[in-house]
Amino acid sequence: MNQETTRGLTLIAPPFGYAFALLALPLVAVLVLSFWSQDYLTIDRGFTVANYVEAVSDPIYRTLMGRSLLIAGAVTLVTVVLAFPVAYYVSFRVAPRHKSLWLFLITIPFWTSYLLRIFLWKVMLGFNGVINSALTGIGLIDEPLTFILYNANAVVITLSHAFAPFAILPIFVALEKIDRSLLEASRDLGETAFTTFFRVTLPLAAPGVVAALLIVFIPTVGDYVTPAQVGGPGGLMIANMIQTQFLALNNAPMGATLAILAMLCVTVVALAVVWLSRRLAGGGAR
Repeated sequence: MNQETTRGLTLIAPPFGYAFALLALPLVAVLVLSFWSQDYLTIDRGFTVANYVEAVSDPIYRTLMGRSLLIAGAVTLVTVVLAFPVAYYVSFRVAPRHKSLWLFLITIPFWTSYLLRIFLWKVMLGFNGVINSALTGIGLIDEPLTFILYNANAVVITLSHAFAPFAILPIFVALEKIDRSLLEASRDLGETAFTTFFRVTLPLAAPGVVAALLIVFIPTVGDYVTPAQVGGPGGLMIANMIQTQFLALNNAPMGATLAILAMLCVTVVALAVVWLSRRLAGGGAR
């Protein structure tokens, strides 16, 4: 038994060390850096919490953090709500031999550059872009819409499209695991298609929905490319400020502090979503 344990530890030691070096050590470095201070190019390694005090008390940082959470929440809600019907259709309506083709089509956006997709949305949402030109051409609007670019709305639209496959795939996997006989039993017991969906299908697909919520929410909070390109002044997020602190203001400790606070906020929200999903699952089981 000791030999097997030693052999197992020997096998997992290299990948564990690799993951630790690439994931844990950078996080520790950022955490340590957040307790330092910097004056232009000179870093003072003396321990201080002044960065955290400033980050919490400064209204600019609080506004950006709150806006980031709101935009990420909106993106997550829109993405999951739109992704569920697609995943449901592929799982329940598409023939088994064609499901691989549908999944292949869903992943096609990954073939193109993320930055290229942002530029395409920028062209579509622009003042003289595709959407405004089409609506003006058919007479639905008299002048181009201005609320769909260089604001939070444009960020939500662009990120929702970018992360749609990340929401569709986990929901599809959860729907595929549902025993179809349970749905038939529900219908045989007098439930309608509507009540069967909400009382059987949706609860059983909840793990996939929760996974989709987390997979979309966590990276969108830290996205800075999309807000920089289509967000404008009203669509900038906390990641843009972190980038500014590191590159433009030469204040790496403050950038590290904002990064740590952003990670803490994301962790709290993620844990709250998991806790709430378990509470709802437990209540449904009772």
